[in-house]
Amino acid sequence: MAFLRVGVGPDSYTVRGAMVGLRPLQVADYGSWAELRGKSRDHLTPWEPLWLSDELDKSSYRRRLRHYVREQREDLGYAFGIYRSRDNILMGGVSLSNVRRGVTQTASLGYWLALPFLQQGYMSDAVAAMIAFAFFDLRLHRIEAATLPDNVASIRVLERNCFTREGFARHYLKINGVWKDHILFGLLIEDVNREAAGNDAAQAGSRHTEGMAAL
Repeated sequence: MAFLRVGVGPDSYTVRGAMVGLRPLQVADYGSWAELRGKSRDHLTPWEPLWLSDELDKSSYRRRLRHYVREQREDLGYAFGIYRSRDNILMGGVSLSNVRRGVTQTASLGYWLALPFLQQGYMSDAVAAMIAFAFFDLRLHRIEAATLPDNVASIRVLERNCFTREGFARHYLKINGVWKDHILFGLLIEDVNREAAGNDAAQAGSRHTEGMAAL
């Protein structure tokens, strides 16, 4: 895929992709968020940590937001809601967690998408926007991601965004109350630059061929 510099809006860390916008969740988003998560519960729970009994309560949502704000303030994590650009409807979430600076310059990518919006390219677009934000705004060097071996849709999202399969971790994360094996993926800023250079060369070659055809 082509990696493009995303637009960052007037709010702190409001990111725009081709089809989606990413921005931090607000208190006013609670109703949409709770309804979306509730309706997609059966779809989401096989891929996520065990839901708490108060998972969808407003008090739990407020604690979540306070955690996100604290993480962003301390440059430890960045969490966004995924909104459809054409109508600003909330569709899911994407995050960079466990940001490590110093000689590492790395973060872990996570994401979820509600049931009505699957298989329409939204998640791939949101991840592409988050990649650009991570590398060009946060100046990270590496993004890591982990997915269950049977989560085919998640694997496709990562592969479409040029992640490399790097390994296999036994009982890596506790998912829905059970320790699960995960496939590990990684993406480097060098991968993004190489992909962008290849796309530029292909476009230049296409323009040259068109020019020759016109002679």
